[in-house]
Amino acid sequence: MIAIIKYNGGNVNSVQNALNRLDVESIITDDFELIQKADKVIFPGVGEASSTMELLKEKRLDQLIPTLKQPVLGICLGMQLMCKNNEEGNTEGLGIFDINVKKFPSKEIVPHMGWNTISGLKSSLFSEINDENDVYFVHSYYCELSKYTTSVCDYILPFSASLQKDNFFATQFHPEKSGKIGAELLHNFLKL
Repeated sequence: MIAIIKYNGGNVNSVQNALNRLDVESIITDDFELIQKADKVIFPGVGEASSTMELLKEKRLDQLIPTLKQPVLGICLGMQLMCKNNEEGNTEGLGIFDINVKKFPSKEIVPHMGWNTISGLKSSLFSEINDENDVYFVHSYYCELSKYTTSVCDYILPFSASLQKDNFFATQFHPEKSGKIGAELLHNFLKL
């Protein structure tokens, strides 16, 4: 079973639709035990960091997510909340990735929205995916480059387009909106 974490974050239905296109059944849930027992977990997100963390805390999901042992994929805000701290609302994250999330300089065009190239691919998520492909982004905050970085995007400055630590994978871009490349990445995640 694939569990998509429900917490009133924006893109849960589009993630489920992307899985449906791959003929994969999933459940959108905030049930602690269902998430714990799932074969794979997807932690999507579109929204504001501090209010989203409050919703996770209400359901004790902030305690559950870092302890999961199965493959977990964070998307966009999900990725940012897996980090240590987020400048948006000065929000303490889940601390899975020991890095900070920062706001893009305001003098530039923010949010970073649309298709952009990722490079330096180094994760099993990118198996059979060539370097220098375009994927779809929508974000005003970015994750610093770090030892967890598995791909890089350059918009205003270089930032982590994806991260990995143990069984935790994350993308700043939206695989569910990134066409063939995004579908391939989701397929690779499901094969883990």
